[in-house]
Amino acid sequence: METVEFGELYERYARDVLRFAWYLTGSLSEAEDITSETFVRAWVDSGTLRVDTVKAYLFMIARNLHVDWRRREARRGELVREPADPAPGPHAEAGARDQLKAVIAALQQLPEIDRAAVLMRSQDEMPYETIAAALGLTPVAARVKVHRARMKLASICGKEDGC
Repeated sequence: METVEFGELYERYARDVLRFAWYLTGSLSEAEDITSETFVRAWVDSGTLRVDTVKAYLFMIARNLHVDWRRREARRGELVREPADPAPGPHAEAGARDQLKAVIAALQQLPEIDRAAVLMRSQDEMPYETIAAALGLTPVAARVKVHRARMKLASICGKEDGC
């Protein structure tokens, strides 16, 4: 058999190996990976051919790579091809929007100072001392305002079944 440089070998057979691998896998990206790996293996193992022609030798390597990859995939188990989108769907967004509107409507039923106190505590996680200072109350009065506002919201939301 004649001596062929690696570049010439690649030029001569790469398209055939790619087409063969593509038919094996059904996936162009997998076929490209197999083709690359086939030529790496052929270059590294540049000993004697185990079949009659260079093309058959390359196809044998490609097929063996394909079989090995399939075995590995089978051991790993089937993976979901496309992961589920973690973003909420349109129904969830609409439901969340409706729930937000209900909470805002319930908050509007509270006296302004109670609404301010509960928002400062729940939204901004302010300490009661800071809430008290901002609203001109004692820390104990701030705690009472927040507690009563939460109870009133629970009562309002329980009646409306939407908060």
